[in-house]
Formats: sequence, structure tokens, C-alpha cells
Amino acid sequence: MSLKSTIAFEDFNKLDLRIGTIIKVRDFPKAHRPAFQLDIDFGPLGIKKSSAQITKLYTKETLLNKQIIANVNFKPKQIANYFSECLVLGVPDKQQNIVLLAVTSPVLNGTQVL
Repeated sequence: MSLKSTIAFEDFNKLDLRIGTIIKVRDFPKAHRPAFQLDIDFGPLGIKKSSAQITKLYTKETLLNKQIIANVNFKPKQIANYFSECLVLGVPDKQQNIVLLAVTSPVLNGTQVL
């Protein structure tokens, strides 16, 4: 894996990474690959929706009330008949299943990642 091109710190600062709590999880049968629809509480920023292809490692029950990290300032993206308003962050494991990035201790919803 090669390093991507270098960017200025100001470019990184354009991302708005926040902590949110998943408050609702639904199946997403219209997605091309298995996915869930998530409602995520970002505190003062409100509730945002996201679609995530994380069905291999997570169930609806294990996702509920989980705090995650997401980018909240992308333009909404239409996926089938659904508009995703934020991008939940994760990394692939050895089998290419997505492992969510999360905090190790509870923090306030909407807290900005620094």
C-alpha cells in the first residue's frame, strides 16, 4: 500500500469529524451490497442518517447505542432510495470486513475529533 499524496494541514481541517451515538438501525434491502441504515445522534448537530456496509461484523443489536466516528460535512449522497448525510469511518480487517472506528470511553455526542 503506497502513501497518498501529501496535503496541507488546512485541507485536513476541512473535514468535520464528530462523535455520534447510533440510535436506530434498519436493514437496507435496496442496497447493492448488504448494508444497514443508521440514525446517528450528534448532539447539538442533530440526528444524521448514514448507510453502512457493516453487516458482516455487526448486528442491529450490537450497533444500537454504539458511539462511532463520522465525517458530518460531506454533501448528502443518494444510495438507492436513501440519502446518506454523513460518512461513518471504518477500516477493513484481514477478510476485508469493515471494522468501525470508535471511542474507547464515552464522550458527548457531537464532540469534534481534533
